[in-house]
Amino acid sequence: MSNGILGRLSAAMPGRGGGSGFEGQAYLAKWAILSTVIGVVAGGGAALFFAALQLATHLLLGGIVGYLPPVPIGEGGTGIVPGGGVPLLLPIVVALGGLLSGVIVFTLAPEAEGHGTDAAIDAIHHHGGRVRARIPPIKLLASAITIGSGGSGGREGPAAQISAGFGSLLATWLRLSAQDRRIAVAAGMGAGIGAIFRAPLGGAVMAAEILYLHDLEVEAIIPALIASIVGYTIFGAFFGFEPIFGAQPGIALDSPIQLPYFAALGIACGLVGIVYSKAFYGLTDVFHRLRLPRWVKPAVGGLLVGVIGLALPQVLHTGYGWVQVGMSQQLLGLPLWVVLALPFAKIVATGLSIGSGGSGGIFGPGMVIGGFVGAAVWRVSFDVLPGLPADPAPFVIVGMMALFGGIAHAPLAVMLMVAEMTGNLSLLAPAMIAVALSTALVGDRTIYRAQLPNRAASPAHRVRLSFPLLSSLSVRDAMAPAGGAPPSDALTLAPGQPLDEALEALTDAGVPSAPVVEDGRRVGELAMRDVVRTYKSTLRQSVRRVTALPPETSLFEVAVQPSSALIGVTLSAARLPAGTLVVSVLRDGEVLFPRATTAFQAADRLTVLASADAEAAVRAYFAAERSA
Repeated sequence: MSNGILGRLSAAMPGRGGGSGFEGQAYLAKWAILSTVIGVVAGGGAALFFAALQLATHLLLGGIVGYLPPVPIGEGGTGIVPGGGVPLLLPIVVALGGLLSGVIVFTLAPEAEGHGTDAAIDAIHHHGGRVRARIPPIKLLASAITIGSGGSGGREGPAAQISAGFGSLLATWLRLSAQDRRIAVAAGMGAGIGAIFRAPLGGAVMAAEILYLHDLEVEAIIPALIASIVGYTIFGAFFGFEPIFGAQPGIALDSPIQLPYFAALGIACGLVGIVYSKAFYGLTDVFHRLRLPRWVKPAVGGLLVGVIGLALPQVLHTGYGWVQVGMSQQLLGLPLWVVLALPFAKIVATGLSIGSGGSGGIFGPGMVIGGFVGAAVWRVSFDVLPGLPADPAPFVIVGMMALFGGIAHAPLAVMLMVAEMTGNLSLLAPAMIAVALSTALVGDRTIYRAQLPNRAASPAHRVRLSFPLLSSLSVRDAMAPAGGAPPSDALTLAPGQPLDEALEALTDAGVPSAPVVEDGRRVGELAMRDVVRTYKSTLRQSVRRVTALPPETSLFEVAVQPSSALIGVTLSAARLPAGTLVVSVLRDGEVLFPRATTAFQAADRLTVLASADAEAAVRAYFAAERSA
């Protein structure tokens, strides 16, 4: 397959479209094909997992226990609270589901334990996007059993891993560059999430937003959009296109007095989000220290979840049907203690189910927890606060956005996803207030431990951001001329490929040089020494240009001292002396090009361009003590 149409297309249009940028025609042409293929697999994989989960639920919870949790309207539910209690057989079935899942995972692919999203993020950052081919089917089977037997988990984890794993496999077949492999895996993650939640736009943005605490993988947005739309279409062909919670166009912000209520909800969601993260990883660490065979631990977690489920069946399974119930006046029929306990009980149940080594996502439970927080705030405030919405739906919807958008550091993606899942965009205004407050309260805490602060901290971008000059050069600038037929199975480069990408490709492949191919002909050879030589030569030319600055201009370096008053202050708020430009920041051995939002840290070394008259003022400014 690597020698077919896609393989030739990949070789002809590497990386960022031969220097045309990630919005260039070459880039779009390549990813229009690759993302379509990924999207087809994402949609088919999501449909397969959804069917497997339905089957497991009916066999285990329905057939053995005699209890079926409610499902949302978009999946055939009625939104009516099921009658009757939960049979005492429940803890045994949830434990057996955990045991079977543990045996499958820890026998065949131990890295498939838990929610899996961190593993995919880690693969993108540290392993060139490589995901073992066996993980997606194992994740599918184990998650269907874990959740289908009553375990608390989300279905986005296996759906994302199926398509992310295929993206990695496709990159291997086509011998794509490491950068393209990472994009393929990220696009697969977004497509799987967008398909299983019927939220293609939110899924695509999630692919770019979920990798970092304070950044975006912008190159992945367009490929993820294409893959997510295709995946959503394929999934919808099997299970319909209605939003999960049904179209609710009548819900809207209808009074200015409600804005403070939503702000308070955002604060509550931020606090509960912190509890979710701490409790989940606290329980995960407890299970890791537990001296039992790893495959037994999910059974222990399942048994405890089953016991909780006897009193609070709302914590079982995905919980989406109970969120649907919470959007209606039926919420008033539930005892107040149940409504108040549900967010925290769901947190514990998710930690026990997934933190013990069971298989499933933590994204879905996070939104359910947020929805329950919104329901609890509305229920406590009902008939007390003036101007409160007549139904709890607005609070439930905004709660889903605020809690997980903050703790996952994916506010844009989660807002879009929940809007798509409810068929309602009218609540985005109050949601933005709630999400902003929740995100600010969460700070750098996160539910995804593999997230990195920004692109500069990612090994995947280290070459480009540590040596930014290379991105302005091409392979053509550094290659040695050569002729002959190109090799059929070796790494090849293109003349227009950015030099930072070429260096990264040589490093990832572990080879000192590679042929340069254009129009099917070998036109040159690029070696690492050529890259270094060209970099040094260009750098010397740049230095000569800098030293030729006019007499009235000064380029100098200052350091941010540990006692400096600037620590934690952003560049836009620093109020540097007039006529001053911070060119770059050297931090922990890496060169950063600051933005207005870049905050100064102790030991930063700044390259500053200023007028000669201002140099003394600038140096004095950076020498100011913290007390100033």
